[in-house]
Amino acid sequence: MMQFTSNVPAHNLHKFQALRCPSFRCHSSSFSSLQTNTNNNPSRLHLSNLDNFLQTQKPLQSTTTTTTHHHQPIQKSDSKDKKGKNFLQGLNLAKLWPEIKAAEEISPRHLKRLQRLLSKTAEYSPRNIIAANWKQYHGSNDWKGMLDPLDDNLRREVVRYGDLVQAAYQAFHSDPAMSSTEPPQPRHVSLPERSYKVTKSLYATSSIGLPKWIDEVAPDLGWMTQRSSWVGFVAVCDDRREIARMGRRDIVISLRGTSTCLEWAENMRAQLVNLTDDDNKTQTQTKPKVECGFMSLYKTKGAHVESLSESVVEEIKRLIELYKGEELSITVTGHSLGATLALLVADEISTCGPEVPPVAVFSFGGPRVGNKAFGEHLENKNVKVLRIVNTQDVITRVPGIFLSEDLEEKIKNSKVVSGMVDMLEENTPLGYSHVGTELRVNTRMSPYLKPDADIACCHDLEAYLHLVDGFMASNCPFRANAKRSLARLMQDQSANVKKLYTSKAKGLAVNISRQGSMSMSSCCPSPSSS
Repeated sequence: MMQFTSNVPAHNLHKFQALRCPSFRCHSSSFSSLQTNTNNNPSRLHLSNLDNFLQTQKPLQSTTTTTTHHHQPIQKSDSKDKKGKNFLQGLNLAKLWPEIKAAEEISPRHLKRLQRLLSKTAEYSPRNIIAANWKQYHGSNDWKGMLDPLDDNLRREVVRYGDLVQAAYQAFHSDPAMSSTEPPQPRHVSLPERSYKVTKSLYATSSIGLPKWIDEVAPDLGWMTQRSSWVGFVAVCDDRREIARMGRRDIVISLRGTSTCLEWAENMRAQLVNLTDDDNKTQTQTKPKVECGFMSLYKTKGAHVESLSESVVEEIKRLIELYKGEELSITVTGHSLGATLALLVADEISTCGPEVPPVAVFSFGGPRVGNKAFGEHLENKNVKVLRIVNTQDVITRVPGIFLSEDLEEKIKNSKVVSGMVDMLEENTPLGYSHVGTELRVNTRMSPYLKPDADIACCHDLEAYLHLVDGFMASNCPFRANAKRSLARLMQDQSANVKKLYTSKAKGLAVNISRQGSMSMSSCCPSPSSS
């Protein structure tokens, strides 16, 4: 028995739907009449639905005739077999086959597709040449007209930078401990990009320490209580073909999210502090301010490592001088805590020399960092920021009042609040504001994730990359030809993947844990220097 599903668009229609989203939203699909519960007597319902579909399509078969044809009701028969036989004889299966094939392709029952998505071999969207328009993809025009619907080339670039953040996570968790008595050794980082090489490791240090009794109560915490930790890396594109494709040599700064106890403690220090000690602002001008804990991790020196601020500025200056005369770009990318540090890094390096290349930030699941004046401060420095946000991710709504951003903005603009801006910035969460341009995705748009996925899943970086890879437009379904493997998502978030998919994966005898751990095995290792 043939079955139809209409929960996703047909193959090769995603670009058309994205460009025609208003009509896509307002008008139902040709298969809308097929959305019928088939739990009771599926054969009868399928035949009835097919009959309705063919009847609605019949007037479109000829545009030259002027004769109006009226559909005659089908005579009911006591024999179900006879009814089915007579009906199926009139079907034009050659016309219907493409739709059937497309519907099955995204269906959980399409085992071949599911097996491919669970493959350990990475498959990416095509990389087109963007040399002529690289500045637009790097945010020169704030990505106007490229986000909704999402430009295919921009989608690939966003996922590519997200994979570099995944490499930072993997490198840290492979060896998280640092010696408290010796300088750190050079760290090996496996990159998913053969065209990039790591040039320097980066470290973040907390200005606070845990009480000594913590070691007595929980002596096994180990690296979780260390003050300084490896937080990311600087890498540069050194492949001629990739440089030609992108139209410039790209310098990337990749930063991971919160991992240690002291980093979590710094996240909780939500008081706003001045970004700089500059007192040139008049009393009527609001100073740029950022969260105290984030600034602490960015500016504090370790016992044997430089501060993140000193280290990254020194390396960027060196690379700019090394590649002087070439077309360069600087891209800062990070997830969660890394997204907040990315803004502080971008702010400082944008003016670290007389001729700094264009600076852009691609952040995933980042919390608020500072006040509105901080955002204006970045805009004045021409730092471009693309914030990738999951609607269900609560981390993107803190620090601040735990409300929707629209409601919070109304509170800020209310008459009661309007005359108390300075006091609010000093003493309440209302002082925090987001920075940059937003690309918003939604967990509920994924056909693989549960609509009630938990907080951890909604903030998970792999879930973010999965959602971006399938995003077409805010009012369009998940794209049918999404390329990203599901292996790591099922490994890390198996409890939040729909049971139908996990059961089918087990039926295919796919070792999800093994494939997830091997998903980066083909990545090219790059040397790192401290």
